[in-house]
Amino acid sequence: MTRAPENLMAVRRLLLDHLNRDPNRARDEDLEPNEVGIVGDANHRGGYHCGSDRVVTNDYSVVESPRDRNGLTLDAAALDVGMFRLNSGGRTHNLFTFSTWCVAQCVAGAPDTRDIREIIYSPDGKVVRRWDRLGRRGTGDRSHLWHTHFSFFRDAIKAGRDQRPLFRRYLTTIGLLDAEGNVSDYVQYGDEGPGVYRLQYRLNRLGYDKIVGPADGVYKDRTAAGVKAFELSVNKDSKEDGRRVTAATWTRLDDAYWRQLIAQHAPKPSTVPAPTIDYGQLARTLDLHGLAGAIPLPQLAAMLAADQTLTLHLVNELLKRLVAVAPAP
Repeated sequence: MTRAPENLMAVRRLLLDHLNRDPNRARDEDLEPNEVGIVGDANHRGGYHCGSDRVVTNDYSVVESPRDRNGLTLDAAALDVGMFRLNSGGRTHNLFTFSTWCVAQCVAGAPDTRDIREIIYSPDGKVVRRWDRLGRRGTGDRSHLWHTHFSFFRDAIKAGRDQRPLFRRYLTTIGLLDAEGNVSDYVQYGDEGPGVYRLQYRLNRLGYDKIVGPADGVYKDRTAAGVKAFELSVNKDSKEDGRRVTAATWTRLDDAYWRQLIAQHAPKPSTVPAPTIDYGQLARTLDLHGLAGAIPLPQLAAMLAADQTLTLHLVNELLKRLVAVAPAP
């Protein structure tokens, strides 16, 4: 049975750890677990998502390179990555910019791309392109408008070679990891400057002003206490001590801040009662101007009350007649 190899599972975990920024709920802007796939479904036959039990005769994922022929096992050798969107380092990053960056690294011959056979992707959500190390193909089907496909040479998968360096380098490039591969703290205890001021402002607007105090741009004990209180309000089992703010914390803060702002500025329900219509009087007026026909007035009033379209039509006709007989100014 085709299986997911550990080296691709490690890539999957890496991406989800940093691009699924709120794992407690599904969000359109997050990379969700069901959007990162390795093994094709049970009916999938042929291609890099399949192991030796599912490849087909003359399967391109086996016959076109000795690296694939010599590396064929039950392991799948592909990774699909779905849609995501995040702000980091002052820029917006998404599946399209991620895919374009990865292709650029392949074109440049970066050492950590040597095991990638192909990338099928969209640079803009409108066209599908394929970078193929062997130069055999240049495009793919339209499903790649919303997910990017990575194929890896099967011998690299068989050897268990670590495929995380390229993806870790991407996360470092966009500011989610530091140079040592650790989670990049946006701000932390002891920091000073605009980032801390913005954090304090957010916390104070969310009602933590009595804990944090006036925003002064210095991350000390009171700011840490405010961050800890906020994290506990989101997750009562949180073990965060409030001494650092990561990308995930900023996501939760921003979500809470904008929800509050939208609620504060949402239009209030009108307190003016809706006008009532005297359908009996309207029926009499229509009759006065020859628009009731032979319909008894009580019956016409009931018809008007039950049918808004009929009411609007007859009122429009009434207005036309009133305008026609009005004296010129």
